[in-house]
Amino acid sequence: MLKHIVMWKIKDSHEGMDKNEIMDRVKKDLEGLKNFIPEIKTMEIGRNSNELPTSFDIALYSEFESMEDLEIYKEHPEHVKVAQFIRQVTADAVVVDYET
Repeated sequence: MLKHIVMWKIKDSHEGMDKNEIMDRVKKDLEGLKNFIPEIKTMEIGRNSNELPTSFDIALYSEFESMEDLEIYKEHPEHVKVAQFIRQVTADAVVVDYET
């Protein structure tokens, strides 16, 4: 099983949306990918609940059967569309993939 974890720091605003609205859209868009990409075995999206300056704002935890399935996910047109928006609204991101 492959675990895929991404965390983002979200900009304060983007095209008239405030930070909370941006995070709501990111969460909704990511959750919607489960309807299009069967390779996603598990997906959770959570908003940060602490105020530390080193904290990230939103996190994605997902599981895939293999690295090949993760690549299918990454290249899927629906994921590409969501990822393009996320790149526009983030100030920083970190990612880790590991097998169990």
